[in-house]
Amino acid sequence: MATEKEQQEVVDTLKGPRYYRVQLSGYGGESAYISISKEAFNFWNEIVEEHGEDDLVEYMLNAEDGDLDFENVESVPESADFMKGSDGDYYPWFDHHDAIDHDHSVTYDCSYITIEEVDSDDFDGNVVNELVDREEVFDFAERISGEFKIADTDIVHYSEADEYPETEYIAQFYSIEKGCFFSGIIETIGEFDPTQIKIYVNEAINGEEVISDVTYKGKSIDNDGGCTNGKGATAAVYRNY
Repeated sequence: MATEKEQQEVVDTLKGPRYYRVQLSGYGGESAYISISKEAFNFWNEIVEEHGEDDLVEYMLNAEDGDLDFENVESVPESADFMKGSDGDYYPWFDHHDAIDHDHSVTYDCSYITIEEVDSDDFDGNVVNELVDREEVFDFAERISGEFKIADTDIVHYSEADEYPETEYIAQFYSIEKGCFFSGIIETIGEFDPTQIKIYVNEAINGEEVISDVTYKGKSIDNDGGCTNGKGATAAVYRNY
């Protein structure tokens, strides 16, 4: 005789699939990390240390258009003109010829999770039931681990920044944004199991912790895209010790 659990699985299968929309929102942005020369690092690092980042932001944002309005830079020497490629053309910061990393994600410590049951796998499916209402991701992981007696690392997985041993000097451009960074649909047979969701947090090159992936039962949830608004921009140069 089938157990009660097996009977319920049969009933769930006959009912057909159920759909759950997972969204991550908060503060984050789009980052581009670019390999630069020692000469470029020295020039821009001196500018940033003495005057702040504004001229570096101006350069990385507008070098492609050639419409530069510097406050403390008279001209950029050829050795520091890293936005220009070997072909003589300038490239945008988000599609740079010497990019070593590019990311668009929400920061972990400013992130919120929403989980809703919806009536279809369409992007704009109607909400049937709200399971999690914009709860901080950290609190969500802590709550689920406590309720189900599991380790919080079963919900949130951390990893350190990738190493770029051949890249000694790095420039970063960061477009600061607010809104929804991730929206994806989970298709299940039966009810959503919160212990099966896993959120991957990576340490970026600049040390910031960002959410890089979300899985359910070991399978990545496709990000159908979100909707964010720009809040400003920052730029920096690093030495990769």
